[in-house]
Amino acid sequence: MEQVFNSNRQDFNSTKILSAEIAKKNAKVFYYGNIVAVLIPFPFFIFWFGASMFVYAMYRHHPNKRVGYHTQRAAYYYYALSGLLVPVLTFASGDFFFQYWWLLWAVCALVIIPISIIEILKINKEQWTETEYQTSKV
Repeated sequence: MEQVFNSNRQDFNSTKILSAEIAKKNAKVFYYGNIVAVLIPFPFFIFWFGASMFVYAMYRHHPNKRVGYHTQRAAYYYYALSGLLVPVLTFASGDFFFQYWWLLWAVCALVIIPISIIEILKINKEQWTETEYQTSKV
């Protein structure tokens, strides 16, 4: 019985290959979310704040290290913008948001959209390779 268990144990670990095209698509997901969140701020900016945490957790420790790198950079841009909006809207006068929402939205769009497009173009130009990784069943 012991020998049967040990021989099956080797089957638990396997090597898988992640295609370059999938890794490239995964690297762009956070940037696409940033663009949509800024283009349609209500309600997507708020929803993306929650969904981005899931996307970040999923892709930051991706088998392809470049996917994690690009996800981290996209998160920096989005969370910096979100973090900037908190004190601006907290300490602004009561009618600031209602009078200047379009200006606030335009500034956010002018910051996030060009940066995201530039980064997506960089990802498209980058050489992507297949990634081998180990999986283990628990």
